Amino acid sequence: MTEPRLPRVLTRRRFLSLTGLAAAGVVLTACGGTSATPTAATSTSSSAASTASSTTATAASTTAATTSAASAATSSATTSAATSSRASGATPAASGSPTTSSSSSSSAANIPTKFQEAPTLAEQVKAGKLPPVEQRLPKAPMVIQPIKSVGSYGGTWRTVYTGAADSAWFSRTVGYESLVRWDVDWKNLISDIATKYEVSSDGKEFTWHLRPGMKWSDGQPFGADDFVFWYEDVILNDQLTPVKPTWFMTAGKLGKVVKVDDSTVKMVFEQPNGLLLKKLAMLGMGTFIKPAHYAKKFHTKYNKAEVDKMVSDQHLADWAALFNKMVGTTPNVGDARWFNPELPTIFPWMVTSGIGQGNQVAVVRNPYFWKVDPQGNQLPYIDGITYLLVEAGDVSLLKALNGEIDMDDRHFTSSTNKPVLTDNQQKGQYHFFTETPDSMNRFCVMFNFNHKDPVMKQIIQNVEFRIGLSYAIDRKSIIDTVYVGQGEPWQSAPLKQSPYYHERLATQYLEYDLDKAKQHLDKVLPQKGGDGMRLRPDGKPLQIAFEVNSTATDLIDVLKLVQKTWASVGVPFTIKSEDRALRTTRVTAADYDVVCDGGPGGIDAILGPYWYFPFADFNGFATQWALWWESGGTKGEEPTEPAKKQQQIYDQITVTPDPDKQKELMKQLLDITADQFWVIGACTVSEGYGLVKNNFFNVADHMFSSGQEYVNPGASMPEQFYMTK
Repeated sequence: MTEPRLPRVLTRRRFLSLTGLAAAGVVLTACGGTSATPTAATSTSSSAASTASSTTATAASTTAATTSAASAATSSATTSAATSSRASGATPAASGSPTTSSSSSSSAANIPTKFQEAPTLAEQVKAGKLPPVEQRLPKAPMVIQPIKSVGSYGGTWRTVYTGAADSAWFSRTVGYESLVRWDVDWKNLISDIATKYEVSSDGKEFTWHLRPGMKWSDGQPFGADDFVFWYEDVILNDQLTPVKPTWFMTAGKLGKVVKVDDSTVKMVFEQPNGLLLKKLAMLGMGTFIKPAHYAKKFHTKYNKAEVDKMVSDQHLADWAALFNKMVGTTPNVGDARWFNPELPTIFPWMVTSGIGQGNQVAVVRNPYFWKVDPQGNQLPYIDGITYLLVEAGDVSLLKALNGEIDMDDRHFTSSTNKPVLTDNQQKGQYHFFTETPDSMNRFCVMFNFNHKDPVMKQIIQNVEFRIGLSYAIDRKSIIDTVYVGQGEPWQSAPLKQSPYYHERLATQYLEYDLDKAKQHLDKVLPQKGGDGMRLRPDGKPLQIAFEVNSTATDLIDVLKLVQKTWASVGVPFTIKSEDRALRTTRVTAADYDVVCDGGPGGIDAILGPYWYFPFADFNGFATQWALWWESGGTKGEEPTEPAKKQQQIYDQITVTPDPDKQKELMKQLLDITADQFWVIGACTVSEGYGLVKNNFFNVADHMFSSGQEYVNPGASMPEQFYMTK
């Protein structure tokens, strides 16, 4: 009998899969109108923003970063107080993990002595509705060096989203604030919410120095008590958090939060937390911090009578459902940040009407936002953002061509759309920026190893079946036909530029060889019907439904090509196009045959190992094995020994502060991946691009694109984007 395991917790991707299930649409009247140039604290360069023209928007850029930031992303433990400059095509230092590092930002020497605010806020101050800007900012606001120039106030940023499972775009544009964050070059970790941090030499203790005087968007103090509330009243409460967050655990044991003073907290672990800093810089990690003063209204410990009444009045299951609805995340619904306008935030913009109240989501500036530019202008520059709900990529493409999208890099920015977008640049008044993808593959085939049909499970778990089907994929035709010649044949494996590159995993079974395909398939499914299609071991026809996101038009085109070649070796399938949220639900429940998607983890395979072993219960190939691991063996299905060994290795990686040792362990994990060949790949991803209007400034000329490991465009600090008429 297998020895019981301690519970793991909600993985980052799992967390995001829940937060991404919000229903669509918020109506909001965002602050638009004319752009107002901030008044400079000094006379130098004060007019740079207001006089900028569209022709200067593609000028060489320097990285937006704190004016004093630590190089904490590599194995070096030194303190660096400098902004970084971008080298085109730079490879991120994804393998590093700091063990003893201190990072500081906004030193007293570079904090402006005078501050300005947006005209809309100045009017509220004059009317007595807001305190002066000096009273709204922390004592040491974070000073942001704009990418290209000091900006001007005003304008509404127009973009799109596709619905329930696409709310991560809100986090990418509005919600990338955490204790630490990556710089735009994906090289350095820089302090963000914290002014600085220290890590003990053994990697077990992390001390965070917060910003005295920092406030939530409702004007209430932000500080150590919010972290203590999250730890004592959310994480330790099994009703609110039945599955504990893995990033806050080492060797199966939960860490602790200790308050040092009102603006200092410590995170203490029994074993080294080798990945904590890098995980805190991932998408959505700032959301764990709860506004205690607001959240207590919905916590039975602090407000039982009123909470019980709200639960009854709203016909909810229990108080935990109320708390998650108002402050946290509701499974299969979404994150309260995007549909509860009362929920205080520390983001640059705040929601003013919730999801489900129309065909667009929109946000407006946070009057208590805690960052400024070098001249003392409180950020953000842009008044608000509207996210129009669109049902398909074609709609967003049309809006882009019509000049109705100000900045975006998703849904319509495919290689197939690039020619038409290029031809329309002058009419649409936009230009492009480039993105280097973290994705290791365009088309990953993930069979359901936990299939509810035992015969299908037996077929799928046989590696000869997957090897045979890999040989039956014509990758050259896919690259030439669907991806206009961009990319190279590649399995689901880290890229060559990754420190975790694994040649055997990347290059095995890539040939298009139908004879080899038949040889391997004959070992699993030797019998055929009269139509030449293969029969299952029980004599029934082999029937497979291939599920795909309905907006992923390129994947659908790939499937049509694969459908023909697989049928030629006796393996037919039907293409089942569906809403992304529905597909996510079916995958999590292991209620499918096979799915396809792009492949993350091309560069930082440790933070993005999703297709390399059963890592999370949204994984497309072994959701129940991952759930078994996450739950400590109390849920899901016990994995096979190779998968279990990989999970044990990854557990070891998380408590290893030495990056060289982490790399060695990851090599062992990927050796097993190569042996088992869990997921079939097709080809690498070519350099991507995004679109930005000519009157939309301070967008980096180059960024990375990633699933959760690097947040684009959040890493370039959208609060310093600005618009002109």
